[in-house]
Amino acid sequence: MKEGTIIHKQLFPSPNPSVELSLITYQSKGLKIKGLLAVPNGDEIIDGFLYLRGGIKNVGMVRPGRIIQFASEGFVVMAPFYRGNQGGQGNEDFAGDDRHDAITAVELLKEHPRVNPERIHVFGFSRGGVMALLTAIHEQKIRSVVTWGGVSDMFLTYIERKDLRRMMKRVIGGPPTKFPERYKWRTPLYQLEKLSAPTLIIHGRKDKNVSPQHAYKLENRLKELNKQVESWYFNQYTHYFPPQENRAVVKNLTAWMKKQ
Repeated sequence: MKEGTIIHKQLFPSPNPSVELSLITYQSKGLKIKGLLAVPNGDEIIDGFLYLRGGIKNVGMVRPGRIIQFASEGFVVMAPFYRGNQGGQGNEDFAGDDRHDAITAVELLKEHPRVNPERIHVFGFSRGGVMALLTAIHEQKIRSVVTWGGVSDMFLTYIERKDLRRMMKRVIGGPPTKFPERYKWRTPLYQLEKLSAPTLIIHGRKDKNVSPQHAYKLENRLKELNKQVESWYFNQYTHYFPPQENRAVVKNLTAWMKKQ
């Protein structure tokens, strides 16, 4: 069976009557992975949008309202739950083999009858930021990448987030002092030469979950490599933006994507 093939699809209650929402199961490296697919009503061909969630397990889970928000801007949105989540097969990883669940979701979007396969964008929030970058490094034809409050350095995450260390040691096998190559493999900063998509970085300077250092490191490395990068920093915000500002940023970032 081809990677990204939809194995099962069932309609899911949509908070917006003009967007159809489905819970789907798709193929990724021999595993059945679950996710949400949002398709705006109509029959015109539109851009694809891969939404990569943050958190791990039930923290940062894909929210239907958020997916609908992006679909309402005129995208077919695919949001994987990642392996080992919500009844999906396999064991949860953390920017490791779970990258395949994002990469195969790109294949799913390319095959979707409403999607222009030449225009697929990748969006990652928080932990999804590292997933988005790894996906775009692997998939050269991605049209644009947006990382919002996104992780770019797994060594830095281990240092900053004492509360995540136990989980990271369990999933990755140990600390970065013991397994530096495993952390390096999960850190896109070392592979940005292969990134061809324009990148937009969005970050709150008061973010304590994912420090702005992640954004600065990413921006600096992309500039060193003469890659196309734009950054929107918000001095007053943390990891989470107030609802009104959040909606405005969604409008602006989706408009930015469509220009790429």
